[in-house]
Amino acid sequence: MDNLASFKTKNIVKIKKIILFLLVMTHFSFTNHKFYLSLTQIEYREELKSIQIIINVFLDDIEYALNKDYNIDLQLFSKKELPSNDIYFKKYLSKKLKLTINNKAKEFNYIGKEYEDDLVYFYIEIKKIDELNSLEIENKILINHFPSQQNLIKLKFGKKNKSLLLNSKNYKGLLKI
Repeated sequence: MDNLASFKTKNIVKIKKIILFLLVMTHFSFTNHKFYLSLTQIEYREELKSIQIIINVFLDDIEYALNKDYNIDLQLFSKKELPSNDIYFKKYLSKKLKLTINNKAKEFNYIGKEYEDDLVYFYIEIKKIDELNSLEIENKILINHFPSQQNLIKLKFGKKNKSLLLNSKNYKGLLKI
């Protein structure tokens, strides 16, 4: 757990505030419809030569998607939760999230996950990144099951911040530094 704990940054508080704000606003705006949103926070850590990524999604949405896609019954955050659920999370994220760094496709390392209230936080990392000039992301998380799914991408590079909002019609984006 030390690796997972050290992976977290102080920006997690900001992420929670953003999501809380969006949830409150959408609750009042769309009382008859559920709002589907994930947040992917990407940070280039130059001193570590790595890209650290935190993805948060709603627990019930990811559980629904994985149960349907893999014909399983995860029962997340319960005593009946499958002990092998990380295998399914890693497999799902590997299919739905593609990253290209400086025009080279990169695979990520799945570090783990945490549950908090009705959210799941996934922690992933890409090592051996000497410099970051561009990041192309393809994010299809939950899109197959929820056509109105939106995936917000936030990139932090030093003091620079960039963002993208991806959806079922536009699930790829390019961020240049």
